[in-house]
Amino acid sequence: MAVASASASPLPAVPSTRCSPPRAPAPAFLPLRAYHRRRVAWLGTVSARRNFRAEAIRTQREKEQTEVAVEESFPFRETSPPEDADETPVTAEVGWVVKLEQSVNIFLTESVIMILDGLYRDRNYARFFVLETIARVPYFAFISVLHMYETFGWWRRADYIKVHFAESWNEFHHLLIMEELGGNSLWVDRFLARFAAFFYYFMTVAMYMLSPRMAYHFSECVERHAYSTYDKFIKLHGEELKKLPAPEAAINYYLNEDLYLFDEFQTSRVPCSRRPKIDNLYDVFVNIRDDEAEHCKTMKACQTHGNLRSPHSMRKCLETDTECVIPQDECEGIMDCVKRSLVNKE
Repeated sequence: MAVASASASPLPAVPSTRCSPPRAPAPAFLPLRAYHRRRVAWLGTVSARRNFRAEAIRTQREKEQTEVAVEESFPFRETSPPEDADETPVTAEVGWVVKLEQSVNIFLTESVIMILDGLYRDRNYARFFVLETIARVPYFAFISVLHMYETFGWWRRADYIKVHFAESWNEFHHLLIMEELGGNSLWVDRFLARFAAFFYYFMTVAMYMLSPRMAYHFSECVERHAYSTYDKFIKLHGEELKKLPAPEAAINYYLNEDLYLFDEFQTSRVPCSRRPKIDNLYDVFVNIRDDEAEHCKTMKACQTHGNLRSPHSMRKCLETDTECVIPQDECEGIMDCVKRSLVNKE
């Protein structure tokens, strides 16, 4: 059936030599208008998709630029892994559990970061005060659980307690520096920091008793965020910080005190290989940032069961000292300890 065109008379058909199906007749004026609208809408959808894709690529690039990797700025401690470290192959079930633990930790960390970004967007010292109050809590929790394990005779390892105490000592002096800079001047900030620390302590104790690997990974996430936060602050306010004097708490800790505990928490470094320079406030924040990087490495090493060693420990001590010898029936986590105890009694 012939369809009349609203704009012009149809042209005579030209015979074709190809075997192709007959073409549909040209639509009238109104169908053409509807077709044009549908095509414009489709083109708009494609354009929107391209814009979303470009925005996603741009956001990913910005994220990669802002994310700061833990830099290696000092010589590594050249030691071989402990012979009694847990080297059992990771099964598919264990790998699934590890991924679940890390996913939960990342979700919790990002949630806390969103809250801090909303509350302390333009108040850097108050944010640092809250961060340092929270960051030292896990080491208290680790030591508490380790003391309980020693009491029940489940787990006796002196290096873990000594390293974690050195980490808490380092974070304590970071906190003193932030208090001297006025980060705790408002009672609201003090209340929020202490309330969060109270909740965080019991959460870490429970997490460490169930899965030390998960607790250490969560602490690593917190320390990595602290490193990134200080690094961004230094890059944005570096010139201003160089004109300000260093706080007295920083000078006393980094220059005037015995640095044995300062070397103790840096388990990947040779003792005495890092000695801070403090000339101004910029140097203080650079050293705090580097401290957070060392905490990050130590927490990562702790995630392998039996892998942590004090930088001051010697092989002779590990072989002869009863406090350094690791028992054959040691366990990881309270559930594993209870299971081993019941098996040994039978």
